[in-house]
Amino acid sequence: MGKASPSAQGTQAINTVSLIDFILNLAGLLFWLNWRSFGADPLNKTTPATLGGTLRRADPQRLKGLLLLAGLVVVVLLRALLYWQIGPAVNWTPKLRLVAIAISFRSDFLDRMLLFSVLSFGMVLAVFYLYLLLLSLASGDSVDPNPLQRFLRVQLGSVGRWPAPLKLLLPLALGASFWLILNPVLARLNIIPESISATQRVEQALLIGLGTYLAWKYLIGAILFLCLLSSYVYLGNHWFWNFVGLTGRNLLAPLRWIPMRLGKVDFAPIAGMVVVFIMAEFAERGLVELFERLAL
Repeated sequence: MGKASPSAQGTQAINTVSLIDFILNLAGLLFWLNWRSFGADPLNKTTPATLGGTLRRADPQRLKGLLLLAGLVVVVLLRALLYWQIGPAVNWTPKLRLVAIAISFRSDFLDRMLLFSVLSFGMVLAVFYLYLLLLSLASGDSVDPNPLQRFLRVQLGSVGRWPAPLKLLLPLALGASFWLILNPVLARLNIIPESISATQRVEQALLIGLGTYLAWKYLIGAILFLCLLSSYVYLGNHWFWNFVGLTGRNLLAPLRWIPMRLGKVDFAPIAGMVVVFIMAEFAERGLVELFERLAL
């Protein structure tokens, strides 16, 4: 068999580095979740019965939490050095997609790789918490003490107890704030053009904030697919499927006025998936077009 062409080898190398970046982001997410869960573990908050128990447990617990955070920092920093070393060799230009704009980072500059490494992990963390926020919204005021509900309460903290309208506005506010902070940094590094005015920066921030909601389409699609599956295949009376049914019904609430049941067949989950992905596609195109117009 013949050898792969240089261009094919280059594409394979680029894909490999991108895969490594994805895997390391997941590793960083695991460090973060373990740290958050460790801090909220009720066993770690129990009061020892004796002074000896206090002396035996306090330092190892604190050290474990610090080690988890240190592991996350090491992953983020060391991979930046890795990308700086191998990125130019394979002509890898990493990008961050913020729906309305794709930001490219030159891999032959260490400062840019450090920034990309931090932002890349930050994006994964942000999407993960956007998913948790959607689950919290869609499950309503459920007090079912299932493992997923407990996980949501631990990870979201006080935000999980906010009223639904505030939760719904949170992605817009955080997404816009993120761009207002990041925009001057990117402009100073000549990664993006400098904003013409503060008004332009605020308008761009609002578009970035609106774009955060589009991350929900994949989770909504997954939930509705599971609802469709569970409606035709009996999977038992398990807490997970009860939670899926509850969130699916709440997500489909805006479509309840449309009759979509034919005999025993319920087309609501299918219709919901179609509506969500079509709306998301048009919304993404609109945000990209508006962002490009603001840049002119």
